[in-house]
Amino acid sequence: MIASTGSSGLYKAPLSKGFLLVPSALSVLLALVFQHYQTFFVYNLQAIKEDFHLWRLISGRVICLDLKDTFCSSLLMYNFRTLERRFGSRKFTSFLLGSWILSALFDLVLLQIVEFVSDTTVSTLPSGFLAPVFALFVPFYCTVPRVQLANILGWFPITNKTLVYIMGLQLLTSSPYMLVIAASGLISGLCYEKDVLKVRQILCVPRWVAEMFSQTLEPIFSTVEPVSEARVGMGATIDIQRQQRIELLDQQILLSQFAQLGRRQQQQGGLFNWNSLFHPLRQRHNVNQAEPQAPPPPASEQQVAQLMEMGFSRADVLTALRASNNDMNVATNFLLQR
Repeated sequence: MIASTGSSGLYKAPLSKGFLLVPSALSVLLALVFQHYQTFFVYNLQAIKEDFHLWRLISGRVICLDLKDTFCSSLLMYNFRTLERRFGSRKFTSFLLGSWILSALFDLVLLQIVEFVSDTTVSTLPSGFLAPVFALFVPFYCTVPRVQLANILGWFPITNKTLVYIMGLQLLTSSPYMLVIAASGLISGLCYEKDVLKVRQILCVPRWVAEMFSQTLEPIFSTVEPVSEARVGMGATIDIQRQQRIELLDQQILLSQFAQLGRRQQQQGGLFNWNSLFHPLRQRHNVNQAEPQAPPPPASEQQVAQLMEMGFSRADVLTALRASNNDMNVATNFLLQR
């Protein structure tokens, strides 16, 4: 899990890394240094409709002028890096480009609806690359597996997606008219995901453009592959160093216990009884204990790749799959608990 929280968590996600660094840096510079240039990046719908400042459809939808929006959208983009690993950088870029273009149209349509219903005139909307971030919730909901981690009071499940949805809700409530941006992004993301009116073929990044950027920009934003062994940094104080050693020892003990439980499951069959550290598993079919059990088949590359897309190293994935008898749910739960 260490590999997924550091800089190596952006391995095979150069576009996500670029959107984390470049727009965030520009947003901070505009907020702290070049404040007199902020007017060029205001998403002014009134100026677009009345004065035909169409360039604001580009400048007003690239850089966030609110640092809170910058922080939330950066965290969301970091969590959505798994989609770039799953789709590939070209398809991921095409999705962002398509949803960004479609959301410009839906912004104007939804704004007209809001003005007609509320009888108020809205001149500006929140600036920044926000609509595509909301659009990414569509493939995130549809393609990323949902793994339950805990329950609050036995009623409210906590999954591997809960924090992402909470962060999206925080971004949604940061501005009164952020709801328009969110609705526009979700609608455009749904249209692109369902390929409405063949939008995927129309708003797709050409292969030659993808190859050109792959040769020029990808080396700049590429990240080294995470190593299999966990690296523990040196704490600033004795207490921090002691806590780091304890955490590392806990991880090693947990891995050892998990391997022992996996071997016991293979020997006994039937129901796998977890300790309080993990959730009970679904009941498996009973097997005849008198019959010798064949060794589990090796994990398929598809299973390994699917877990590595979530940010885990190959060595940890193979260990988890081997100990869980190639059960994806068990292996995922174990990797997320580390």
